[in-house]
Amino acid sequence: MESTKRVITRRDFIKAGAIAAGGLMGLPFISITDTHGAGSSRVVLIRSNDVVGQSGALNSDILENMLDQAVTRLLDIPDPASAWRELFTASDIVGIKSNEWGRLPTPDALEEALVRRLERAGVQPENIDVDDRGVLRNRVFKKSTALINVRPMRTHHWSGLGTLLKNYIMFVPHPWAYHGNACERLGAIWQETGVHTKTRLNILVMLTPLFHGVGPHHFSRRYIWPYGGLIVSRDPVAADATGARIIQAKRNDYFQEERPISPPPRHIAAADSRFRLGNSHPDRIQLVKLGWDEDLLI
Repeated sequence: MESTKRVITRRDFIKAGAIAAGGLMGLPFISITDTHGAGSSRVVLIRSNDVVGQSGALNSDILENMLDQAVTRLLDIPDPASAWRELFTASDIVGIKSNEWGRLPTPDALEEALVRRLERAGVQPENIDVDDRGVLRNRVFKKSTALINVRPMRTHHWSGLGTLLKNYIMFVPHPWAYHGNACERLGAIWQETGVHTKTRLNILVMLTPLFHGVGPHHFSRRYIWPYGGLIVSRDPVAADATGARIIQAKRNDYFQEERPISPPPRHIAAADSRFRLGNSHPDRIQLVKLGWDEDLLI
């Protein structure tokens, strides 16, 4: 793992934003104006230095334990079974919106763990499905009463970052219609389709995030690292803003200079100030950190 040679401060982030044209380059969580007045959002960041093995394989038992710890802490419910039953009931029909991008997909082990937890909460197996690009045709998703949003964090050619907010772009028939201005209008998808009212849990996968890319569909193992984390929240904006701060800190450390995310992930700030889906400002995010804290970057 790359070592962190200095602490990245809030002043560093503001400075990086000021360098860029317009002032907020790549830093959606720093806002000149106040947010829409919502209360704070709880975000749980949990890490393990053993969840990603030397070969890159995941330890599924550790991953499941991380997931349960995050959910119990998120809800302040002491045991995992009760926590999952608080989120989902036997009458629910649940779609797990995954991400199948071949270079860095949502891990199978995490998808399988989520299915098991839904079943233990009483959801019938026939009322659970995992999908990405086929959600508009999927029987379970079409009838869903609840959604889980889960995807890996990575840099992205059009939106700056591939985030939880962007993960729902497949809920519209013409995704390319939302690509303008660095995908700034992604929050509109959540409002127009009603998915914001169905989403019970957001999981931003930070196990081996991609912090730099060049061009469409670019991927290099040089730019991933075993961060070994999950970011879990009811608020997708707060989860994405937290992940963006970590990615920005990693970029600054790796390149040994201020290297703003490019293009700037404007959709995170817009999801807060324009579409009112959650909180992007760190002052409105209650960040709970669990587990391994070496090179935390936040």
